[in-house]
Amino acid sequence: MENQPNISESNVAYMLRLHIVLVTKYRRKVFTGQMLKYAEKTFKGILRDWRCSLIEFGGEEDHVHLLADIHPALNISTLVNNLKSASSRRLRNKLAGRIRKFYWKPMFWHRAYYVGSVGTVTLDTIKRYVEQQGTKEKPRKILPLSA
Repeated sequence: MENQPNISESNVAYMLRLHIVLVTKYRRKVFTGQMLKYAEKTFKGILRDWRCSLIEFGGEEDHVHLLADIHPALNISTLVNNLKSASSRRLRNKLAGRIRKFYWKPMFWHRAYYVGSVGTVTLDTIKRYVEQQGTKEKPRKILPLSA
């Protein structure tokens, strides 16, 4: 991992990074490029309110990836559920016309999410992965099954 300085407070020094993936309800292809920019700004503000910071953001039409530094006092599921509810409310208020085409009820995110700690690969690897969201998919090699 990159030599990033630990965050130091009066009684704790820490470096906690999470990769969070949120998927739209029914995987509907809601996001446009402009919406993703607004979503990034929204998540940055929400995380700041929770004493966290957004390191990297990326997404496609039906999901977003967040790479975030989090504070050690937080409960991860509480944080993620707050990210989902607050961002849903803000996106629905700001972009109501677009979102109403996909959802007539007050919903936006699927109830499930992915969260993983970043530590087994370098920060640059995760950053590149998140930055590449939304690019054309590359052909995949099909490996033979081993007997």
